[in-house]
Amino acid sequence: MKKIHVSTTINGQAEQFLCEPQQVLSDVLRTNLNLTGTKEGCTTGDCGACSVMLDGTLVCACLVLAAEVEGKTVLTVEGVAEGNALHPVQQKLLEHAALQCGICTPGIVVAAKALLEKNPDPSEEEARYWLAGNLCRCTGYDKIIRAVLDAGAQMRGAKV
Repeated sequence: MKKIHVSTTINGQAEQFLCEPQQVLSDVLRTNLNLTGTKEGCTTGDCGACSVMLDGTLVCACLVLAAEVEGKTVLTVEGVAEGNALHPVQQKLLEHAALQCGICTPGIVVAAKALLEKNPDPSEEEARYWLAGNLCRCTGYDKIIRAVLDAGAQMRGAKV
């Protein structure tokens, strides 16, 4: 089968790769580009572990064909921190002990960042609704939601 050449921007860096026509983005990120933060949980778009931003829209990378990112911008969990400085979402997840096994964490980080960019002051209900596509079998969600709301408050400069 003929491979497809794709030019894209991933985490602010110009990238090029070859992929099979049916190969999904999550597979290319992990195997071709060694961006293993994006986890592959279900391969059906139900768990959110592979959540990435594609041209500013939150998507499941297991449902996007790699060839579809030609000329587009992708943000993975590896691109969330700025150098050694964690993004507030990442820092608050640590502070609230809102992570355990880590399979869901990258997708939750990307989804929470997307939420706070869209709505810097979400209610608890809005945060729960937004993150409903990110399944976690370990934490029970309360600590995750508290961490996201706390990160939003920090980003807004509110007193926490």
